[in-house]
Amino acid sequence: MSRQAPAEFLSNSDLIVSADEVNSAIVQLAEQISADIGNDEPLVLCVMGGGVAFTGQLLPLLTFPLEFDYVQASRYHNQTEGQNLIWKVMPGENVAGRTVLILDDILDEGHTLAAIREKCMEQGAVRVVIAVLAEKLLDRQKPVSADYVGLELPDRYVFGCGMDVYGWWRNLPAIYALK
Repeated sequence: MSRQAPAEFLSNSDLIVSADEVNSAIVQLAEQISADIGNDEPLVLCVMGGGVAFTGQLLPLLTFPLEFDYVQASRYHNQTEGQNLIWKVMPGENVAGRTVLILDDILDEGHTLAAIREKCMEQGAVRVVIAVLAEKLLDRQKPVSADYVGLELPDRYVFGCGMDVYGWWRNLPAIYALK
């Protein structure tokens, strides 16, 4: 891939959610999550690497004690289409007997989040709650649903706010879609 490619991705895209809209959605999610599960003292699992930007913004806004850990599973492997799920870090024994809050950047087709949820339940989680910054609106059934969704996105390839395009632009504060 040429060194110009990342700039070309951005210049050939549409802004679909501004940074201010992203920030407002995260504040609202923090309020909802705090009210609903704050008394559970949950284990929060960030889905690496896409979930790191969202998690980093959300955690300081949560108003309850929590423990933090992460998981890493991916189907995209720096591509624009999902492939086979590859686990790099599975949920640990610390999920047993706990309410687990999974944080991720996007609920797209849902296969990765469904696998993470299932693995947490297999490891003995009492309850698994999923919060995503964004959900892509698709015209087909997903194997999992999110309990908390900050933003709804069109069925386009999106990037920014933790989501990447061929490994680039996770660091953008707004969400863009390829043309």
